[in-house]
Amino acid sequence: MARSPQTISAPRAGNAITADLVAVLVAVTEGEPKIMTIAGGSALPSGPFEFAHRSLQTGLRAWVEAQTGHPLGYVEQLYTFADRGRAGDVKAPPSISISYLGLTREDRVGEGFEAHWSGWYDYFPWEDHRAGPPPMLTKVLTPRLKAWAKSASSPTLQRERWQRCAINFGLDGRDWNEELVLQRYETLYEAALIPEAVRDNGREAAIVPGKPMTSDHRRILATGIARLRAKIKYRPVVFELMPAEFTLLQLQRSVEALAGRLVHKQNFRRLIEQQELVEETGAIATEAVGRPAKLFRFRHAVLAERAVAGTKLPLSRT
Repeated sequence: MARSPQTISAPRAGNAITADLVAVLVAVTEGEPKIMTIAGGSALPSGPFEFAHRSLQTGLRAWVEAQTGHPLGYVEQLYTFADRGRAGDVKAPPSISISYLGLTREDRVGEGFEAHWSGWYDYFPWEDHRAGPPPMLTKVLTPRLKAWAKSASSPTLQRERWQRCAINFGLDGRDWNEELVLQRYETLYEAALIPEAVRDNGREAAIVPGKPMTSDHRRILATGIARLRAKIKYRPVVFELMPAEFTLLQLQRSVEALAGRLVHKQNFRRLIEQQELVEETGAIATEAVGRPAKLFRFRHAVLAERAVAGTKLPLSRT
């Protein structure tokens, strides 16, 4: 049974606004992005900001460790959500969700904790384009988005809806932009194509694949994925997710897992060398199949020397 941090709650007025602290805790294991979840995979680690917490981040760390047994390492504030009616109960007292993004490495969840690691593409199957556009994008999403656009009350609104769908989902010859994760989720919510919209608005709808989450947690997760996909292009945060020693192929696969896109192998390795992000350890990966692969480690001095600004990963557009 999950343990809770010891807190002292302050008295709350009837019209007080409560604050929930929510963690998007990310790891990459064997080329697959994972998130720490609770409640059978239907929620992110979270808890209310309590009177006894010294700061928001202190409260977040307390809740995450109590629910998962996993101490937080790298963490940054993500976004604050304050929309009413997006948690399934419009009559509930006003509440805000303050979210954080944390990067770590997957480890076994200890006994007595409710948490486990879940694949983030279980929640957003349309986001994984490593093998090309997923069939569900053309067979499921596109027809239903077209039907939603056509259901608008005027030709002008119909065109506006479809243009938004085409931009967000890379339709009508437009490129897929891996960073528009939140915009895609919000479009599906507005079109009532996901369970959260049906829950919040009580409308019947043709639900698309993708595991739902409680409250606004899948929206928060979408925001975290979008932030990380943008961030890996100009800051070497991916190394927070890597083991102490790794091959360049493992590094490449981790980047691809996060981006949901393939990268150009030679351009990727040239970029890593030019930025002097890694250095050889002198060891060889013993479990490598085929040609022996050199092991590298991240040059931590890079962060002290410069911010590595302007780095652009060579994501494949094919």
